[in-house]
Amino acid sequence: MARWGCRGLPMKPHSTKLLVLILAVAFALRLTASWVWQSRLEGPFGFGDSLSYWSLAQDLAEGRPYCYGSDMGYVFRMPGYPVLLAPVFWIAGPEASPLWGRALGALLGTAAVAGVWWLAQRLFGPKAGLVAAAISALYPGEIVASVLILSEAPFCPLMLVNLILWILAWQSPVPRRAALWAVGAGIAAGVGTLVRPSWLLFLPFAVAILLVLSAERKRNLALGAAMALGLVVVMTPWWIRSVRLSGHFVSTTLQMGASLYDGWNPDADGGSNMDFVEGFVEEFRRGAPQASLQHPAALEYELDGRMHDAAVHWAKEHPGRVVQLAAVKFVRMWNVWPNEASLSRWWIRVGVVFTYVPVLVLSLIGAVWTIRRGVPYVLCWLPAVYLTLLHMVFVSSIRYREPAMLGLIVLAAGVVSRLWGNGLPNCQEEFVRGAAADA
Repeated sequence: MARWGCRGLPMKPHSTKLLVLILAVAFALRLTASWVWQSRLEGPFGFGDSLSYWSLAQDLAEGRPYCYGSDMGYVFRMPGYPVLLAPVFWIAGPEASPLWGRALGALLGTAAVAGVWWLAQRLFGPKAGLVAAAISALYPGEIVASVLILSEAPFCPLMLVNLILWILAWQSPVPRRAALWAVGAGIAAGVGTLVRPSWLLFLPFAVAILLVLSAERKRNLALGAAMALGLVVVMTPWWIRSVRLSGHFVSTTLQMGASLYDGWNPDADGGSNMDFVEGFVEEFRRGAPQASLQHPAALEYELDGRMHDAAVHWAKEHPGRVVQLAAVKFVRMWNVWPNEASLSRWWIRVGVVFTYVPVLVLSLIGAVWTIRRGVPYVLCWLPAVYLTLLHMVFVSSIRYREPAMLGLIVLAAGVVSRLWGNGLPNCQEEFVRGAAADA
């Protein structure tokens, strides 16, 4: 049975071997980077967020309540990443080294490389698929995102699965099959949200943009409704738990207020500094109403609301500063080198510039070149727009652009393939014709 890139374009045996080699290199690089990073740390983690994921995973593995730290941590983190990390402790024991978690991240990062390959070969042909896989395998930002014990590691492949299933739904000429793909895309969006809560609004955002850009509005709405169904099914158990613990509906976590205040406050500079949280907690505990104790997470809910209200109040009082901060955050997210002083060594800056800038330029060319080619191509750059707008409100850094870079790498690979003389096979039309024949 022949292997295929896009419908009608056979994937040659040597291409399959090359893909396997690229994936092997991707995994080896990420595993090596994991060991190097861990060996240079003074403690087990380099980021405070990593400890929270690790501790919650330990709680899950040992059957303890899902609560981080004190009585203010019942709805502190979405459960997706801790659930993925929990088997590490079953395999390696309760004192497992963080290297086990980083090895899992290396595997997930390799899965993201495979997802990038699938998208590129689907939209631009086999050669573009291999180019995209090679770029993402070697891209420093994606390697780093894979080895840190942060939510980017599992979110990147989940985001790609979300986009892949959405594209399959759009390209399917059989309504029932399209609906099933769409529900699957919604399920993937829900699982992605359980890993990274900021993904919750991508579905309505993308559907709204596609209603403007695409003439097939009824189809976009129908697929959007099917995807919304899948997302709601996945999120409902978490929503029920949050209501039971806090007494209120919580869309994702009770860290949204703190995250918003982190972005909007008198000392905000675009980066993250959560030192203010302790002061809010101390002030809140002094005046916390005892009646709130009827729900375990009620105090957590009220504290989150206070920080949210304080952020909004400050923003209303300082609209000019909010706009200025939005510009600063935009630059921080798409900067040509790291914003952090600890990463300002010349060789790091040179490495980022000479890998990031070419991909960005080529992806912008690809986005303009394919803007009229339909929904699948638009979905490659919509995550970049969505995440940018989101982090122009909340805090920003180049870390937050790494998931979006995966879709941009697909577009960049399409341009490279075209310049290479491969042309642009219309994979979407090929697939539709083939699928119609199958039906």
